[in-house]
Amino acid sequence: MFTSRVSRRDFVAGAVAGLSLTRAVSPARVALGANERIVLGLIGAGGQGVAHLKELLLMEDIAVAAICDVDQSRLGAAVALTGGRARPFRDFRHVLDMKEVDGVLVATPGHWHGIPAIMACGAGKDVYVEKPVAHNIREGRALVEAARRHGRIVQVGTQQRSTPHWIEAVDRIRRGELGRINMVHVWNAWNSYEMFGDIGRAEDGDPPPGVDYDMWLGPAPKRPFNRLHFHGTHYFFWAYGGGMMSDWAIHLFDVVTWAMGPEILSVAAVGGRNVFDDARETPDTASAAFECPGYTMVYTMRHGNGWQPHGDMDHGIEFFGANKTLQINRRGFQIYEDKDRATRKPTVEVKGETGIRAHKRNFLEAMRTRKPPSADAQVGHLGSIPGHLANISYRVGRRIRWDGREETIPGDPEAAALLGREYRAPWHL
Repeated sequence: MFTSRVSRRDFVAGAVAGLSLTRAVSPARVALGANERIVLGLIGAGGQGVAHLKELLLMEDIAVAAICDVDQSRLGAAVALTGGRARPFRDFRHVLDMKEVDGVLVATPGHWHGIPAIMACGAGKDVYVEKPVAHNIREGRALVEAARRHGRIVQVGTQQRSTPHWIEAVDRIRRGELGRINMVHVWNAWNSYEMFGDIGRAEDGDPPPGVDYDMWLGPAPKRPFNRLHFHGTHYFFWAYGGGMMSDWAIHLFDVVTWAMGPEILSVAAVGGRNVFDDARETPDTASAAFECPGYTMVYTMRHGNGWQPHGDMDHGIEFFGANKTLQINRRGFQIYEDKDRATRKPTVEVKGETGIRAHKRNFLEAMRTRKPPSADAQVGHLGSIPGHLANISYRVGRRIRWDGREETIPGDPEAAALLGREYRAPWHL
């Protein structure tokens, strides 16, 4: 998949070249001095965006020059955190117009990840974009090609790639310490009653004051405002995201891709809204089986019951090798010998951390050196694919085959149509 993409690359390059902009943008500087402050713009000032902003403001070698959000209340609060120094915008294209901005951090809802990141590359900006890298697989590939075409640094917010215990675990797997891996189990077991709960149903109405709702929708289909399709719960609807199966599980799928390679032959996903009788479209309970060369990956998502069969691990990955098992999540990893399964005492135990700050520092260092970051556009795209494919299989209700070389679903036009989306004008690829 990494070396045989000539025809696909040429095809997508043409698509990226045809990206519609409503006005020209000015190219930014192409190089940074070793001691020069990096100037960033933030696109999306919700919970994740503000968390990023607070960290950036603690870094002496960073200046935040612009903040964009379509919600005036969020925008004002974020600008206030900078002491009023950042310029406020409600249209991200104004941020891209700023010659002094070296890079942007995209922390929007998922349906707005790909397009600002692609346009930022075209404007000469480096990009840190939250995961999944784009709303769909075709858009993710377009971002990869845009980054290559314009020579931009793109870092995807899968911070495990910059975290020591994940790096060590993957290195052990790739060195063959577990022997031949025959199965990988990926899981989330979260009690959604303690998180979102039943989101209920809501009548359509007017957007809150100060919200540019048309811009919030952007490329998504036009529909009346509904609070459930907005802040906090939007990713339960296909127009804006893929639910937990793609929007959170990418953190785990990406690690499997890292350790085992990106090859997938077929996917079969089942599940449903088995817990909540509410307005959501994405499942609250699901399982997906991935046929991969030489091993099987199984993903389970259970959000109606928080029982954790793996000790206190509400999420994680198990790599099953020849008589050894590696079990990992954000708290650390353990390696177990199969002969010790009765005692469940690990032979190796390593503590972990989140790695979020290190991941941003890795991005900033890449901006200075022009060396690839730990989770570049290609890495983020490949890590996003398993979740997107699982959602496609779930939505069409059958097993789908995957041609990873061409990034197509052969022989299934209905499923293949979900590799992309229709764009609402003026936004399109």
